[in-house]
Amino acid sequence: MKINFQKIFFNHKLIFGIYFTLAIFAGTQQYLLGSKKFESCTIGFQKNIRDYTHYNDYVIFKQSFFHLKEGKDLYKYYLQEHADLFKYTPSFALFMGFFAYFPDIIGLCLWNILNAIILFLAILYIPKLENKNKCFILYFVLVELMTSMQSSQSNGLMAGLIIFAFGFSERNKLFQASLCLVLGMFIKIFGLVAFALFLFYPKKWKLFLYTLLCFFVIFFLPLLAVNFSHLKELYSSWLTLLSEDQSRSIGYSVMGLLRTWFNIGISNNIIIIIGVILFCLPLIRIKQYSNYYFRILTLSSILIWVIIFNYKAESPTFIIAICGVAIWFFSNKMKTENLILLLIALIFTSLSPTDIFPRIVKDRFFLPYLIKVVPCILVWIKIIYDMMFIRVQTENSISQT
Repeated sequence: MKINFQKIFFNHKLIFGIYFTLAIFAGTQQYLLGSKKFESCTIGFQKNIRDYTHYNDYVIFKQSFFHLKEGKDLYKYYLQEHADLFKYTPSFALFMGFFAYFPDIIGLCLWNILNAIILFLAILYIPKLENKNKCFILYFVLVELMTSMQSSQSNGLMAGLIIFAFGFSERNKLFQASLCLVLGMFIKIFGLVAFALFLFYPKKWKLFLYTLLCFFVIFFLPLLAVNFSHLKELYSSWLTLLSEDQSRSIGYSVMGLLRTWFNIGISNNIIIIIGVILFCLPLIRIKQYSNYYFRILTLSSILIWVIIFNYKAESPTFIIAICGVAIWFFSNKMKTENLILLLIALIFTSLSPTDIFPRIVKDRFFLPYLIKVVPCILVWIKIIYDMMFIRVQTENSISQT
């Protein structure tokens, strides 16, 4: 009996099973690992190091719901519960109520499953790509998704919402697109960048009204748990935290690379402004807005931009950028230079934190020199170059990888 390996490899049910299984594995693994030492904050000149769970980020998310419900300040240290601060919106804290009452092992697995499945469905929802290319994307991003889930973060969900917004916009489902982007913005503020997608679509007044409606509903949703005065204080405290956080952060980013490699200490805000200008330059080609390939390149650019110009970017956030890399490559014609960039991204972005490389290489080269971000920067530059100077290919060539 002849086995059709191609049919098995490109089977959505198989890939769904892989995503679902890895989500449960990542959650169970982190739960069973026990305690881990974290530098929770610095008191005076003394580092405060304590034992917390390996899934510390999930505990932060979960406890934020109880803090919201109890009328506490979400944006202060609760060192008896978890390391680090909660840095998301009050609306996100309310959303975590869906998971907070479960035992940690169940809630953690459900949280990972949500991140994995939203990303899985969003990639399948990308229009005008052949099934095999969507499957290649799903396989390519698996390593980074696992890295994110092993830190119990929200990055798979964020990537999925941005990609879903593109898919909904392409199908003229404007309310759903607006809802996805507003939800993303209330999870992580850099989701604002994805609103650039709306430049390409008609009925902008509808997009504006839908966005406004979604924004106000989600903004005031925490009133289900707190009064208006406290909600106002929470948003003010959140903005203050973000402002203070920026001043001492460089992360796996363009900012970090400039400081680490070249000792250039330019303000984060200046670098972000330069990044915005570069991002917007191709968008002056208004005649290309009707070209699907130009639009999907913009989606890829957004997914990478929000990480490489994010002063807080860390290894688990790169599932968002690597989605941009994969969508860029597998929606493109096969080109040698693109394949080289893809392989560099696979090796030095996705695989660099794994045990494929000796710890001495990771500790003395990959980590201190922020190697993980370099391939994503190179791919983003290539995308901007193609959008700006290369004659954009026709839609009929999209699936020819």
